[in-house]
Amino acid sequence: MIIDYNQKIPNNVNLNGDRRLQRALERWQPEYLNWWNKLGPETSKEHEVYLRTAISVEKDGWAHFDYVKMPEYRWGIFLTPSDPTRTIDFGIHKGQPAWQVVPGEYRSELRRLIVTQGDTEPASVEQQRYLGKNCPSLYDLRNLFQVNVEEGRHLWAMVYLLQAYFGRDGREEADAMLERHSGDADKPRILGAFNEKTPDWLSFFMFTYFTDRDGKFQLGSLAESGFDPLSRSCRFMLTEEAHHMFVGESGVGRIVQRTCDLMNEHNNDDVRKNGGIDLPTLQKYLNFHFSISTDLFGQELSTNAATYYNTGIKGRLSETKIDDDHLLHDSSYPILELSGDKIVNVEVPALNAVNERLRDDYIADCDLGVRRWNKIIEEAGIDYCLKLPHRAFNRRIGQFSEIQTDPAGKIITQTDWDKSHAEWLPTQEDREYVQSLMQPVTEPGKIAGWISPPKGRINRQPFEFEFVLFN
Repeated sequence: MIIDYNQKIPNNVNLNGDRRLQRALERWQPEYLNWWNKLGPETSKEHEVYLRTAISVEKDGWAHFDYVKMPEYRWGIFLTPSDPTRTIDFGIHKGQPAWQVVPGEYRSELRRLIVTQGDTEPASVEQQRYLGKNCPSLYDLRNLFQVNVEEGRHLWAMVYLLQAYFGRDGREEADAMLERHSGDADKPRILGAFNEKTPDWLSFFMFTYFTDRDGKFQLGSLAESGFDPLSRSCRFMLTEEAHHMFVGESGVGRIVQRTCDLMNEHNNDDVRKNGGIDLPTLQKYLNFHFSISTDLFGQELSTNAATYYNTGIKGRLSETKIDDDHLLHDSSYPILELSGDKIVNVEVPALNAVNERLRDDYIADCDLGVRRWNKIIEEAGIDYCLKLPHRAFNRRIGQFSEIQTDPAGKIITQTDWDKSHAEWLPTQEDREYVQSLMQPVTEPGKIAGWISPPKGRINRQPFEFEFVLFN
């Protein structure tokens, strides 16, 4: 399959001048399109969607809007412009020129990081593949498809790095990312949160708020990498990741708004009888998605994370803005630790706590959106407050996976958990109710009754715009 590199794959990595990479992509692209057609957004192949396509890294080129059939979307390969003076900002190589090729001694660690990040991108597309069948509006359907194609482009970004810098091993890893599938019993995705189902739009909005926010923090850390091509790839990916989190925050906010409107309109807390999603159910979904996303940061104390930092291949978020020596050999950091039947605050070596520092930053960032949702509730005059659960709640990875706690972080027995967890996490009845609301609305300007219309616009187009054309 011969590819027109100027049109089919917009790029700033000189694909036209790299015949070896061209051959690798010519072999991989048909498999990618086959995967997309099988496991990408279902029933969407003939739709024309008003999508944003990155065609360059310039201000007027990374957000080009037009109608596109998704299988014909131009998944480009972009890195932020190179800075020949860039140096490594942390670890034992601090001050040295950033690497333009893979250091042999860190080859396996860098490959593992790229593969793990890359594996999440097609996973989320697979998780969301059926949502187009029950969209609440054309505006939301378009946003879903925009997220999908950008996750596909982020996969391309990681595949480019594997194929351009890791030889045969990289090509094999690129192939494997199309062989693993979300929730597959034999070949699941690498990270647990990306094997969960996303069967409804409430789950989708929570996923894009909480789980894509993990993506922001992981990409932000990788953007500090001493391996310059990885850093530059992630910096550009972050410009698109912001939209995914906006979809999540605004989506949940619009559900909260509609719920409050129904409560005030009918003077009743039980909005289910009026086709809404009650606030306690929203809290349960919040608890679930926050806890599984918190797991994505790994162990509280991690020798792998210490190695990544010390060797300069993965830093901390906004590394240069942190006021320390960027070596951490003699530094400590406070973390929560399980001590017997109590959770206590202890000081540990900062190098081993790099994961936990990132998780702290993530939790603080998550809380900002929850506050904005609570502002909607407060302005509606309703006495209710959504809350992030404690970081020890419902954990499957790390030291807190060994215990059970309530959402406030109080350690409880397994018996108490079995009795009470239905109050804190979505039950089958909750999921069936939410699923019952998922009836498609595809008329321009119309919207489902469980969510409010958006206040913002897409490229200045109003909510009534025909964002998706059905053929």
